Amino acid sequence: MIHILNKENTILNKFIAQIRDKRVQGDSMRFRRNLERIGEIMSYEISKTLNYKTEIVPTPLGEAAVEMIGDDIVVATILRAGLPLHQGFLNYFDDANNAFVSAYRKSSKGGKFTIKVEYISSCNLEGKTLLLVDPMLATGASLVMVYEALVEKCGHPKHTHVASVIASEQGVDYAMKHMPAKTTTLWVCAVDAELTSRSYIVPGIGDAGDLAFGEKL
Repeated sequence: MIHILNKENTILNKFIAQIRDKRVQGDSMRFRRNLERIGEIMSYEISKTLNYKTEIVPTPLGEAAVEMIGDDIVVATILRAGLPLHQGFLNYFDDANNAFVSAYRKSSKGGKFTIKVEYISSCNLEGKTLLLVDPMLATGASLVMVYEALVEKCGHPKHTHVASVIASEQGVDYAMKHMPAKTTTLWVCAVDAELTSRSYIVPGIGDAGDLAFGEKL
């Protein structure tokens, strides 16, 4: 299942516009904060689909029955670009466990690249609800590789919510074909049609990691 959030007119579209706008992107603090705010909005939307249980909360004048999230949540991201988006999710799912994965493109001649996963820090994922967040879903290959690496080391989550801000049509198709169909929900804010020969999304936003934290060598 896939949810495309910019199909509705909400304040989310303001933040998407600002992270796309090259006139605004030079302010890295604002870029990070916008990704964080987008993460908060996506968290709220995802929260509507989770499992809930009734809890009794004592008040100064009595007791109140409140519906509370019953899922055991783990928020996972891919370093480094995913950190501001991850923080937005953690602002709302503040009692969640966290997972971090180091994955990067290793380029070769002709513009081709392979994806390397070098570091995983995560709790046991068996039976839990995994929120796998990454700002960009380009080819989809790195996302699937990270998911498979997490499962191999940490167990199978009960359900996985993939959350990306900007996705390509190719990345969406690849993710939907290679992630477990019955236990995966894909959430994206916007879907762009084109990928360059170097697998950058067009119109996209550019390199999210560089925009958030500065250019790398």
